[in-house]
Amino acid sequence: MTKKGKTSGADEYIASCPKEARGNLAKMRAAIQAAAPGATERTDYFQMPGYSYPGFDYDGMFAWFSFKSPYIRLHVRPPVIQEHEQELANCPTTKAIVSFPMTKPIPATLVKKLVKASIKVMKDKAE
Repeated sequence: MTKKGKTSGADEYIASCPKEARGNLAKMRAAIQAAAPGATERTDYFQMPGYSYPGFDYDGMFAWFSFKSPYIRLHVRPPVIQEHEQELANCPTTKAIVSFPMTKPIPATLVKKLVKASIKVMKDKAE
């Protein structure tokens, strides 16, 4: 939930995905929230759940999650994926997206590490 009882849209996004993906999407959401306390959850940027801290470039956005069969995807700021390429060697990646198979548990510790790295990239850019 966001301020004034409005939902962020993340619940609706998860509910719109296939039933077999929802559990891992919820786990991805929980891992991001744990790594980014106090972040604003919203779906107005790219129409997928994303997280932001005010006062930074790119409207303070630093992480998103999405579903694209057969994957649960984490979107972070470049160069986070490149900086963690050894840890992500078994996952399909792009410049800013890591894809986890929806049939396997979400690696919450790794997700938290990547989200924290994305926040650091954003904050370092502001200095």
